[in-house]
Amino acid sequence: MSTVMVVDDQERMRTMLCRLLAAEGHVTAAAPDGESALTRLAEDDVDLVLLDLVMPGPSGLQVLSRLRERGFTAPVIVLSAVPDVAARVDALDLGAVDFVAKPFHSAELVARVRRNLASRPAAAPVETRYLEHGGVRLDLDRRRASVRGRDAVTLSEREFELLAHLMRRHGSVCRRDELLHDVWGIDFEPGTNLVEVCVRRLRSKLPEIPIETVRSVGYCFSED
Repeated sequence: MSTVMVVDDQERMRTMLCRLLAAEGHVTAAAPDGESALTRLAEDDVDLVLLDLVMPGPSGLQVLSRLRERGFTAPVIVLSAVPDVAARVDALDLGAVDFVAKPFHSAELVARVRRNLASRPAAAPVETRYLEHGGVRLDLDRRRASVRGRDAVTLSEREFELLAHLMRRHGSVCRRDELLHDVWGIDFEPGTNLVEVCVRRLRSKLPEIPIETVRSVGYCFSED
């Protein structure tokens, strides 16, 4: 049984979503704005959050940013009537795992909730705290990385997830569409260079990192 929090400033929407989720066997919690959601999420354990984008006080994007700063790991699905593609990209880049446009079909939303609950990292096999390849040591608990024993640097959530993905597939070429899907949760072409910018940040923080660019294809973490 999973606990899902609904964050939306419209009472009618909160009530409808809670009833829909309860009918699927989930325990539900609700918050009418971003500030109260942040307070409750700091105190209560939840398995997934449904987050409205436009709310009084902290917006959905601001909530995502503050959750990322806290190291919040539960999946967040953004619900919004905002049609702007840039808003979708911003939400995904700030840590949302999915973006559902309002109005939506109940069956589709339930399916997305089910998919993201099933794919939570906690369900993955237990792994050691450190991932090491090519002279890079990545601390999976603290999101810190070092190259050849030098001082470790702290990575953002996306930098960490991208580096971990490349290191786990060391020696293999990771295509750009694969990285967009597995790291950002994007199944469409966002029209921006998200992957390239994130790789650039990694190279800036860790100048000797062995990430090779495979032109017109993607990136490869070298085993050497």
